Amino acid sequence: MFDGVSVEAVRPQPDGTLGITVSYAEALWPPAKRFSCVNVGGLLPAQADEVEDDDMTEREKIALRRRHERAYQQRLGRAKACILPEPVRGEVVEMVRKQGRVSARLLQRIRDCVQRWYHGEGFVCAQVINFGNLDAGEVLCEVVEGEVTGVEYQFQDKLGNVVEGNTQLPVIDRELPQQLRPGHIFNIGAGKQALKNINALGLFSNIEVNPRPDETKEGGVVVEIKLKEQDPKSADVETVWNFVPGDQGRPTLASIQPGGGVTFEHRNICGLNRSLAGSFSSSNLLNPQDDVSFKLEYTHPYLDGVEDRSRNRIFKASCFNTKKLSPVFVAGPNMDDAPPIWVDRVGIKANITENLTKQSKFTYGLVLEEITTRDESNDVCTHGLRTKATGALGMDGPPTTFSGTGVDRMAFLHANVTRDNTEFVNGETIGDRCIFQVDQGLGIGSRNPFFNRHQLTVTKFVNLNKQEKGAGKPPPAVLVAHGRYAGCVGDLPSYDAFALGGPHSVRGYGMGELGACRNLLEVATEVRIPVPVMKNTHVYAFAEHGTDLGSSKDVKGNPTEFFRRAGQGSSYGVGVRLGPLRAEYAVDHNAGTGSVFFRYGDRF
Repeated sequence: MFDGVSVEAVRPQPDGTLGITVSYAEALWPPAKRFSCVNVGGLLPAQADEVEDDDMTEREKIALRRRHERAYQQRLGRAKACILPEPVRGEVVEMVRKQGRVSARLLQRIRDCVQRWYHGEGFVCAQVINFGNLDAGEVLCEVVEGEVTGVEYQFQDKLGNVVEGNTQLPVIDRELPQQLRPGHIFNIGAGKQALKNINALGLFSNIEVNPRPDETKEGGVVVEIKLKEQDPKSADVETVWNFVPGDQGRPTLASIQPGGGVTFEHRNICGLNRSLAGSFSSSNLLNPQDDVSFKLEYTHPYLDGVEDRSRNRIFKASCFNTKKLSPVFVAGPNMDDAPPIWVDRVGIKANITENLTKQSKFTYGLVLEEITTRDESNDVCTHGLRTKATGALGMDGPPTTFSGTGVDRMAFLHANVTRDNTEFVNGETIGDRCIFQVDQGLGIGSRNPFFNRHQLTVTKFVNLNKQEKGAGKPPPAVLVAHGRYAGCVGDLPSYDAFALGGPHSVRGYGMGELGACRNLLEVATEVRIPVPVMKNTHVYAFAEHGTDLGSSKDVKGNPTEFFRRAGQGSSYGVGVRLGPLRAEYAVDHNAGTGSVFFRYGDRF
């Protein structure tokens, strides 16, 4: 930085101290006509063995300088081009042009400008280490960009001691972004993405991704990944005691019903992220056949092999038993409540899911199941129920199953294609989502059901005020446009008819209150306005409409007409969302009345 430093004066001070004046002669070089930047990572030489000595003759000094110059030029000949963009180069050239002669202060400004760009783009290991060719009318900036030379994995126990891990390294390695692989420049954004990807595996309780200097290659960076594995096995037991009123309306010891459930999971089988999970629950463990639900699922990722990084097909197989209240056999607004019908499904399912693109995935598989419809007493129910004018219970409603016996067995193929281009902009969803689902009956089972059920759902989230993504910036106002079409060709059991109305269909109505149909069309729109003074809060207004497209009469027994439902309806309203909770006021356009609802999660 300096051509010379000298002590000009030493003056005694009245307090007994000495005043010293030191003059610095700043180093200056000829005006530069060119600027270039090279990456010398991995080419840093050791300190030169030969240095100038006072005992050397002038000729020996000149020869030594020439040898150093030749070694320097040979080193630069092996250097690689750096990634500094042209706009930054142009900024430096303009800086040099305005300055005239090159000074040490100018070189510091150039260094700060170059490093500021690297660090601003996430290349936090890059640094300027030298300037060359200054006597030749050029500013040659030598940069170490921080090239990744290797990736090291370290498994730790709960106390931080290094241990041998169970997870196979290719399972983790395939989650690393390309930017973190050897030969690429380390970027902090790629490190954060690796952290996110590895965490998504669900195998580790703690993950650290840190760069450190490579001791074997100067200027290189080793990416060190520290991992703490979760316990591979877990189990949970929950019990619930129900006190059921006895004959005199009071609970007794004999009327106590113990209920509960058991869940277990075995993760990361063979270190390949395979898992086996199961759950069992019942509200009455003394008589579990009355109300039992179970599921056993095996997940097998990397169906094409862990080493095949071009695709990741996931195989899942499960056996299940579910019991849900049917929205098909419910009363309309103009009749007394109908006794509920429960749909009990027992079966097995196997499917494969693969990512077609980063935003699209395709799931396909086979389902075999037995469906039983039951009444409130858990008895098999063959027809829908309603209360007659005399107060008696009528069982002349629509058949609940395709076979008419209350029990169906069937096999069908299932496929689902999802294309999701949505992203979070300051906490709000922006983009579009499209889902197409189809179930194809195979003609196997009770009365050989052969059918094709299909659904298409399209939702678009529009950034109304073009709010940009960024930390501390407010969320945007959002316009939501939503449409759904569903249809069925062929045999259709009543319990699989499409239910119209409800919190996920047309708000302001109960589940299935508008009808049960073969085809339906739903459209909805919603405007969301963020509340500036409250985080994760917005107010919204919505309008929705749903119609059975005249297909309710084609459902066997016409449940829509039997239960006096309209077959179509509209609603509109306003609401406020506080975190995951929604409170909304919706107007039933058919009846012209409004109601307040409380829901969890978004409608779309």
